[in-house]
Amino acid sequence: MEHGAHDEHGRLGHQTEAAPGEPLVTLTPKAIEMVKETLAREGFGSDYGLRVGVVGGGCSGFQYSLNFDNQAKEDDQIVEVGGVRLFIDSMSVQYLQGVTIDYVSSLHGAGFKFLNPNASRTCGCGSSFSA
Repeated sequence: MEHGAHDEHGRLGHQTEAAPGEPLVTLTPKAIEMVKETLAREGFGSDYGLRVGVVGGGCSGFQYSLNFDNQAKEDDQIVEVGGVRLFIDSMSVQYLQGVTIDYVSSLHGAGFKFLNPNASRTCGCGSSFSA
């Protein structure tokens, strides 16, 4: 997939160090819109992006982590998706390969949802998983 191209599901993606033909992480158009809106609302400059990671914990073993950041760390991979920069540390890359981040609204609230094809088990709320 070329930079900024849509796949068959309408997702935008950009390949960095991923397997050939597969983006490292994709964001749905709604997720891109919500990240951009939040960056603007919080007054963050154009040098800010979204730090996406995996940390130990959660009821299924690993937990997803999302924060705004403007500094790449030495071991980060930087992926640009739909004009949003993603900072992904080297440890998290192996767990995030092929993940799609969506933004959903439901009766239970609104927020980012991770769709991870590599997860062998996820929790009911979708914020933790095991590989």
